[in-house]
Amino acid sequence: MIIREWRGRARAALSGAYVNHFRGRVMPELAGVPGFRGACLTQRRAGDFVEFLVLTRWESMDSIRRFAGSDVEKAVVEPAAQAALASFDACVRHYEVLEEVESEVTHTVEPDARLVDDQPTSPLEL
Repeated sequence: MIIREWRGRARAALSGAYVNHFRGRVMPELAGVPGFRGACLTQRRAGDFVEFLVLTRWESMDSIRRFAGSDVEKAVVEPAAQAALASFDACVRHYEVLEEVESEVTHTVEPDARLVDDQPTSPLEL
């Protein structure tokens, strides 16, 4: 399995636009790509900005090529995502998964619901 890592940054007041784009456009598109195995959208507050870290899981580099094209290191950032973000990485990184441990619990959290001044509200929310 391969993890594809990408980061983007939005003004804190406008960060919900990217979250909505990710949920409404990115996830449905990725779900239709053979070899896509899942994704994780994370965020952290950085001053007046929110930085998003997107980790997608793929069966193989061939699966990623079906999504990204021949230049797999180039980030795929749709115009709607670009409009929602103040800046974003033009390139991605890929990591081979050596070991993965999962539970059956799935978490969906509303943006900023668990962060106050860059700190988790409880140790259980790390």
